[in-house]
This record gives sequence, structure tokens and C-alpha cells, in this order.
Amino acid sequence: MRLGAGRHVRKGEGTPPVKSGASPSLKGTFSADFTASIVVFLVALPLCIGVAAASGVNVALGIVTGIVGGLIVGFLPGSSLQVSGPAAGLAVLVLEFVTHHGVALLGPVVLISGLLQIGLGMLRMGRIFQSISVSVVQGMLAGIGVPLILSQIYALVDTPQLGTALKNIAGLPNLAADVLADRQKLLALSLGVMALALCFLWKKVPAPLSKVPAPLVAVILGAGIAALPVFDINKVSFDNMLKAIDFVGPSALGNVIDPAVITMIITFTVIASAESLFSAAAVDRMHTGPRTKYNAELVSQGVGNTICGFLGALPMTAVIVRSAANVQAGAKTKVSRILHGFWLLAFGLLLPGLLGLIPMTVLAGILLHAGWKLFNPPAFVQMWKTDRGEGLVMFITTLAIVVANLLEGVLAGLAVAVILTALRMSKMTIRKTVDGDSARLELSGNATFLRLPRLIDALESISDKSRVCVDATKISHLDLACLSQIEEWADQRRKAGAEEIEILLPGDKAAREAEEARNSQGPDSPDDPDSTDGPGSGTLGEPVAAGLDRPVPAGVPGQGPARPHAPDSEPVYQHSAGPGHPVHGGSHPRQHQHPQPHQHGPGHNNTRPVHPQPHHAQPATHLPHPGHSQPHLTQGYVPPQGYIPPQGYVTPQGYVRPAGPPPQTPPAPAYGQQGYDRPVGEGGQWRPDDGRGSQPFGEGTRR
Repeated sequence: MRLGAGRHVRKGEGTPPVKSGASPSLKGTFSADFTASIVVFLVALPLCIGVAAASGVNVALGIVTGIVGGLIVGFLPGSSLQVSGPAAGLAVLVLEFVTHHGVALLGPVVLISGLLQIGLGMLRMGRIFQSISVSVVQGMLAGIGVPLILSQIYALVDTPQLGTALKNIAGLPNLAADVLADRQKLLALSLGVMALALCFLWKKVPAPLSKVPAPLVAVILGAGIAALPVFDINKVSFDNMLKAIDFVGPSALGNVIDPAVITMIITFTVIASAESLFSAAAVDRMHTGPRTKYNAELVSQGVGNTICGFLGALPMTAVIVRSAANVQAGAKTKVSRILHGFWLLAFGLLLPGLLGLIPMTVLAGILLHAGWKLFNPPAFVQMWKTDRGEGLVMFITTLAIVVANLLEGVLAGLAVAVILTALRMSKMTIRKTVDGDSARLELSGNATFLRLPRLIDALESISDKSRVCVDATKISHLDLACLSQIEEWADQRRKAGAEEIEILLPGDKAAREAEEARNSQGPDSPDDPDSTDGPGSGTLGEPVAAGLDRPVPAGVPGQGPARPHAPDSEPVYQHSAGPGHPVHGGSHPRQHQHPQPHQHGPGHNNTRPVHPQPHHAQPATHLPHPGHSQPHLTQGYVPPQGYIPPQGYVTPQGYVRPAGPPPQTPPAPAYGQQGYDRPVGEGGQWRPDDGRGSQPFGEGTRR
């Protein structure tokens, strides 16, 4: 029965019925996803236009890539909150490729890159990109950001860039002179700087206004200012979006058989995959929803690039700027990124004229901000402080990308990272001991070919000794180069007439047996004469045989010989009262040590000084210990005439006090009058004025 449908359920209780055709989860998250989609659209629109302009292609192709990222990739599995579109990190690569090979060949290259991504994802290679060193990744992002910044500096003043990053750096002095001589370039520079400042400072604006994306504010404000008559600057040139699409045919695929084109395909595949998966890892840290499935995400990105390539559009990656905006806007499901693609499609079809009002210098300022975030100079300082080796890898990766190209720079960074790791994993400690004509060389750590020169120097330093032992049993890894060097050196020394050359290698059976033999010789060994567990050592409740041949003094006349308690120099015996013996007014059993000698009464016919234990039968009578204020009570003992028990003390039946007062003996120097004293510090000493030993357990109780 549906909850709430029964007649005993009152109105307002239970779960309200769900309207047919509506999903409860979709109903609960749609409003948040709808709002987030608007925010992502406003962030993505200027970025799509700016990346396309920086790539040297029709700006409509940037919007087409954004639409595919929303309406196609948005439905696919992988990451639920990550947003895909044209990436600023690939703008420099695309511009370089288009300049040398033309726009017509861009589609086939992107299409084949997408197919390779699908293959990598199906082969479950997505996790491999996570094994790349962090320093290489950050160096790669910085290497993408520096050329992007240099190229957009020229776009900031409506001037074409010169080409590579090095050429752009070399042309900066002439660019500055041209800007100072041209009034319109100064005006364009002012608009670009305004857009750049808004992107950096907009987050400090009060909350209601700061919800609007900074790039959108820069575009609207820049378009309004550029509409003034005084401005004569370049603006976005936007044709019909459908006319900008150039479908790739089979004939175009035949032109990719070129080493330079194949290199670009590999570069697009690696960089787009790495940037997408790194962005996915960053987005996962921003929310608590479902985690990214990296192999599925790689397949999804491949599908998107395959479609973008077929349409002749820009390559696509997951973009951290849009993804972060999506999460921060409160998106819950994939609906937000799907709707953002729908808004891009509607804008490109219905309002294309508005794009012609946007100044190019404003888009350059927005991309300058994106390039600076990729460059991230504070990351170099932080990496250097954290690990100088990793900081060096990061710097080399960035420098190699700027000087050469993206693919070669990444490979150079990976090579340096591998060498650094090998050096750190090849730490080897050599300890040399020389005694006359004998020498011993102990090796520990990892002996690899990188440490071969040090090993050779150590071996040569003991070549003049006739008896040598090279102990390599503590080596964790011994590669073939070091092993061959040790064996060759040993053979040469034997041929030279050395008396004894002993080589102990990791895993040698003899070395293991010798080590086990050394470990078995310890203070607790049964064969060790100093062992405390061997013969002659006593345990709790067991007497020591020493001193048993002492003469037994005469006891009380008519009662047989008395048995003395062991003196202080003899081992300590334990004496226990049975559970039925009330001791000093208490009913608990007590266990104590006799510090003073005393005599046992009649009933002790044995001549061996064996004291009763808790598991032994108690004697018939027992004289009181001289150091105690109360006598020991046993069954059948008759108290003497005139005996007055202490307050609260119940005299057992049959108790008889012996004739005469009990002997008074002063306590031993190491004992207090009320029992053991508390320990002082760590020395374990007791003071006579402490009565804690007698309060909870009774007088004389051993604690």
C-alpha cells in the first residue's frame, strides 16, 4: 500500500505522493542545476570565443566545440560535474598547426586523436595519467600558460603575434614602441587592461554582485565602451555557425600521412587526455558527490573529440574554469552541463549579431588571466621550498616547452623526473673496516649502476689487503652492473694472490645461517650461563635450594624442633592465608613476605623450610609473626586467658592465645610500620610514614 493512502494516515503525515512522470531526485535538484547551467554558460561563452580567436580560426568553431561538450559529452559517463569545451591550453598548439598546415587539416587530426582516446580508455589506460609526477604536470601547465600570455600580449593591442614564444619575446621592445606611437592601440590596451583587472579583482566585490562571472562583466562593459565613437578597434567577426562547420570526408584523412601531422596527433591525444583527467581529479576535490571513473571519462572525451573532428571544430578537453564554476554554482547532476550546451546552441543560432559587438582586446585580457593562472608563479616558489629536486623538474619542464614545444618539453620533464627518482632510490651506504692486513666492506641500500663509480672507489681502496670480506647481504637491490663489478674485482684479487676473498651477496644461504646463528645467541638463551631462567633462579612461590643445609634450632620444649624463617640474604618466601582466615579484621585472603625470622608452633614436623602455598594444606597451628601486631589465626587455635580482641575483630571458634605476651620485634629498616611505603620517583623506594600498603590490602600485604 502506498504510504499516505491508508485511511488511518492523517493529512500531512508520511511521504507526499509523487506526481506521475516526475523523478523525485530530478525534481529536488533541477532548480539548482538550472541556475548552475546559466552561470556556466555565461563563463563558457567568452572563453569559447576567446580560445577560437587565439587559435586563429572562426570563433563559431569554438562555440561548436562547447556545444558538443555540453549536449554530447554531458550525457556520457565518467565525471558528472566536469564541463568540457575548447581549452586555452591547446590554443597555442592549434595556432601553430593551422599556420603551417591550414584549417582544413585540423578536423582529421582532432578526429584521429579522439579515436586514440577511445582506444586508451577501452584499454583501461586512464589511470596511467595519474602516475605522472606532480612537478611535471605543474611544469606542463606553466609551459602552456607562458606562450599563451605572450601571444595575448600582442592581441591586447590589436597586433598580430610573431609565431613562437621565443619570437614573441624578442618582438616585445618593438611592440612597445608601436603602441606608444599609435593612439588606437593605446585605447585597445586600456580596454584589455580593464578586462584583465576585472578578472583579477572581481572576487573582492560584495557578494550579491560577485555572483556574476567576471568574464561576462568584462565582455558587457568592454562592448559598451567600445561602442563609443572614439574607439576604432578590432571586434569579433562571427559568421553563420552552420556555415562554419566543415565535415571531414575520407579524402581528408589521407593527408595525415606526414611526420609533422602524426606528431601533432600524438601531442593532441596526450595533452588533451592529461588535462582532462587532471581537471577531473581537481573537480573531485571540490565536491562530495560521485567520484570520476577515469577510463569512462577518457572514452567520453574521445567521443567528443571524434565528433568535433568530424565537424571540423576545435579540440576539446575538460576545462577546470568552467567545471569549478559549475560546482561553485551548486550543480548536483549532469543536467547543468547539458543545459549549458543548449544555451550555447540557442545563442549561436538566435543571437549571433551580439558577438560582433565584443572587442578582441577584451577577449585577450580574459585569456591573459587564464594564462596567468596556468603559469602560476607562486607554485614554483612553493615547489622549491617543498622539494628542490621536484622544483628543478618543474622549471626544466616549463623551460623546455617554451623553448621547443609542448610534447618535447613534457618528455624532457619526464626524463628528468625519472633520473631524479633513480638517484634518490639508489642511495647506498658503504662502511669500511681495516684491521692490519684484513679489511671488511659492508654495503647497504640500493646498489644500481648510478652508484657504480662510488663502489669502484671503495673496492680499489682495499685492493692492497690480503684478506677481504665484502658483505652485501644488507643490499635491498643489487643490479647487474654492480654485481659484475664485485665479482670481477674478486676474481682479479684471487689471481693476484690474495689469501682470502669472501663475497657475501644478498640471499646467500651461508650468510643467512650466520646471521641466524648470531641472532640465536642472546641473554635469554638456555645455554647462556648468565640467563635468569636457568637452574638456580627462583620463581614466584618456589624456594631456592641454597641454604637448605643450615642447622635447625631447637623449638619449644615438647613441641618438636622449630623451623626458622629464611634470613634477609636468602630468597623471599610467600605465605598465604586461606580464604577462610580472617586477618586483622578483614575477610579477604592475604599474601605477604616475612621480613623477620620466626618460629612455627607444633604441627610442623617437616624439616625442610617449605612454606605453605595457596594450593597447599594449612598447618594446624601457627605462631604469630614477630613483626605483626596480630597473630596468625588457624583452625583449632585456642586464645589464652584474658585475650581481648581488637575492635571489630571476631574471634574464630577454638582460638586459644599462647602463654605470655607476643614477642615485640622492631620492623626491618626497609619496611614501614604499616607495610610497604610508596615509591619515590623512579627508584621504587618506600618511606616508613606511608600506610597505603596496609589500607586496601591489610598489613604486610605484598603489592
